[in-house]
Amino acid sequence: MKYLPINNQLFIKNRKKFASKMKPNSLAVFNSNDIYPISADSTMPFQQHRDIFYLSGVDQEESVLVIFPDCPKEKHREILFLRETNEHIAIWEGEKLTKEMAFETSGIKTVYWLQDLEKVLFEIMTQCDTVYINTNEHYRATVEVQTREDRFTKWLKDKYPAHSVAKSNPILQQLRSVKEDIEIDLIQKACNITEKGFKRILNFVKPGVKEYEIEAEYIHEFIKNRSKGFAYTPIIASGNNANVLHYIENNQECKAGELILMDVGAEYSNYASDMTRTIPVSGRFSERQKAVYNAALRVKNEATKMLVPGTDWAEYHVEVGKLMSSELLGLGLLDKADVKNEDPEWPAYKKYFMHGTSHHMGLDTHDYGILTEPMQANMVFTVEPGIYIPDEGFGVRLEDDVVILEKGAPFNLMKNIPIEIEEIEELMNA
Repeated sequence: MKYLPINNQLFIKNRKKFASKMKPNSLAVFNSNDIYPISADSTMPFQQHRDIFYLSGVDQEESVLVIFPDCPKEKHREILFLRETNEHIAIWEGEKLTKEMAFETSGIKTVYWLQDLEKVLFEIMTQCDTVYINTNEHYRATVEVQTREDRFTKWLKDKYPAHSVAKSNPILQQLRSVKEDIEIDLIQKACNITEKGFKRILNFVKPGVKEYEIEAEYIHEFIKNRSKGFAYTPIIASGNNANVLHYIENNQECKAGELILMDVGAEYSNYASDMTRTIPVSGRFSERQKAVYNAALRVKNEATKMLVPGTDWAEYHVEVGKLMSSELLGLGLLDKADVKNEDPEWPAYKKYFMHGTSHHMGLDTHDYGILTEPMQANMVFTVEPGIYIPDEGFGVRLEDDVVILEKGAPFNLMKNIPIEIEEIEELMNA
C-alpha cells in the first residue's frame, strides 16, 4: 500500500460498535474480495472489500475476519485468518502480513493461517446460535458476479444448516455512515490530493488539449501523493459531452470557447473524495456560461446549508428542486407555466437537472447510509447540483464533500479547491 499506517484504534473501535449491535451468542464472518481475472494470467488490481477493511484495516486478499463477542474462549472473540506467507510469495508477489504485522494493523491478537479456518470455525460454530452473513444491500448495487463472500456464505449455510442466520449489512449501513474523526481525516487527505490535481490542471488546460491528457495530469498528481489513483472512473467531459451524465470515454479534443466538466476524485487509504468542477477551455467564461455557472453555484451553496442533523434526505431533495426551479426560471430555461403544470413525479426542473444532489461518501464513493433515517453529525455527503443544456452545447456541475456538524453549517472538506469564477479565471491566466 502507498498510504501511511492508520491508527489501529479506529478498527478496534469499529469492531466494538459492530459487536454491540449483534444478537446474544452470535458470530459474524467477513471475507476479503477476490482478485478478479481478466484473461490468460492477467488480473484486475486488487481492491479490498470495504467491510473487512472497516473492521480490521487488513488490505490483503484471502483474509477472513470473525467477530464472536460471547465466545467462551476469550482468544476467539476476535480472529483473523490470513494467507500464510513464505519465501516464494515474498519473491514473486511481495511481502504479505505476518501475524505480528496483522496485530499491529488491526489490534486483533488471535491470528491464524487460512488453512486452519475450517477447523477453528467448526469449534466456534458449535458454541454459537446465530451467524451473521455479509450481503451487499446498498440501494445502488447491481452485482452480476459471485463474490468470495457469496461463495463463503453458501458453503457456511450448507455446512451448518441448523444455525439461525442474521444480516451484517443493516448494522454496517448505520455504522459506516457516521464517521469517526480518524476517518474524516483520511477523507480530508483524499480531498487535499484532489485539490493538488485540480490546481495542476488549471495551468495545463488550453484549446487543443485532449480530455485524456487532462486525466493523465490528475493521475500523475494523485499517485505522486500516495494515492492509488482515482476513487472512481473519472469524467473529463468537454462541450456537449458534459450532458452525458456518466461520460467516461475522455477521448475528445477540448476546443476554444467550450467548458470542461471534470468529475474526479482521489482515493487515499481506500477512502474516497468526489469533486466536480467546470472550467473554460480558453481560460475565460462567456457571459451565458457565467450566468449558468453562478446559478448552479448558488444552488450548491444553499443546498449545503440544509445538511444539518435531523434533515430528511427525501425532503431535502424536494427543497433543492425548488431552488433549482427558481434559478432555471431566471435563466429563461423554464417559464412559470412549465412549473405550474409540472408532473409532481418528474418536476419541470428535471429536464435540466435530472440526478440527485447529495449522497453519502466514505470508503465507497456512494457510501453506506440508510436514506430513510435523518441525517446525523459526522456523516459525509456530497453536494452536486448541475444544469445541463444540450441545445447550448454545455453543462455545468459543481460538487464538494461536506461533513455534517452537531451545530451550524457543515464543514466543507473542499473549501480550498477553487470554485468561484474569478479565482478560476485568475489561476488559468496566471
